[in-house]
Amino acid sequence: MEKHANKYMISGGGTGGHIYPAIAIAHAIREKQPDAEILFVGAEGKMEMQKVPEAGFPIEGLWISGLQRKLTWDNLSFPFKVIASLTKSSKLIRNFKPDVVIGVGGYASGPLLYKAQQKGIPTVIQEQNSYAGLTNKLLAGKAKAICVAYDQMDQFFPAKAIKWTGNPVRKDILDISDKKAKALSHFGLNADQPVILVIGGSLGAHTINQVLINQVETLASARVQVLWQCGKFYYQNLRTELAAKLAKGIHLFEFIKEMDLAYAAADVVISRAGALSISEISVVAKPTIFVPSPNVAEDHQTKNAMALVSKEAALMVADAKASEDLIPQVLSLVNDKVLQEQLINNIKVFAKPNAASDIADEILRLAK
Repeated sequence: MEKHANKYMISGGGTGGHIYPAIAIAHAIREKQPDAEILFVGAEGKMEMQKVPEAGFPIEGLWISGLQRKLTWDNLSFPFKVIASLTKSSKLIRNFKPDVVIGVGGYASGPLLYKAQQKGIPTVIQEQNSYAGLTNKLLAGKAKAICVAYDQMDQFFPAKAIKWTGNPVRKDILDISDKKAKALSHFGLNADQPVILVIGGSLGAHTINQVLINQVETLASARVQVLWQCGKFYYQNLRTELAAKLAKGIHLFEFIKEMDLAYAAADVVISRAGALSISEISVVAKPTIFVPSPNVAEDHQTKNAMALVSKEAALMVADAKASEDLIPQVLSLVNDKVLQEQLINNIKVFAKPNAASDIADEILRLAK
């Protein structure tokens, strides 16, 4: 009897923090099983509908969205979206016949994993954050494996199903040790001056951007260089303001595609505390000040950051305190080599460079 190629469905999305780990898992499965068939399921109109096909995988969209915290038309239509998404998920599973269904969090993964569990198909959950998302918590009871990036996740999930794999990160940052010279040349940086890398997530961070633009003269006079990814919503305005300030050493980008080189160039990092950013910074082992976004569910970015701060692996400045505290703290860190070394050594404990491969191994084990 001829053996069929294994089939996998991967669901979730809404933000890069869900999508990029999902794509990394798909690539890891393909490396181990080149003939594997993989189908993504996302939310119609969200960024996964573009990013997943760009990565070379097919995707189906569900008519689904999250519940808003105030009364909106979206909330009124929510029950109809759930019914429609459950119906389509059931049909997609029936037609595709997956061996394993994987959910990476976000409301888009709920209907598909729920239907898969109803049909007795093994499901795997990948939770990126230190505070579990609602969808993952609801589905955890019947999941065969729950891959996490932080300890003490048994407060949310059944302990027997938890696998501490870490979060998948992009391959090009796994080893940046020999990229420093290339990075300095690429960005036109001076080897004799420290480099601060500022990343506010793929869409940017208003507070961090505002602090930097207000303190540009302070940074310039401190003789530091800044690689600043500000996000597409802020780029044009900040570019105009920056030109007027004639700030030396400040390099503004809408988006930095060559993140391996940006990390290689950096001596110190300022970042939001999304799960994906933390996983990357842990792998590249850079001294970091996290400024958690206050605009996320359950304040999970603060919880993400505190998991490192409590182990003396990173520093944190609250969003509300950033205007007064962020620049003094980052300049102090730039000049404190002993503290930098301590943060570098301690953050390495959180690095999981083989996360995508380890998660794929769990999935393939269930497919057997």
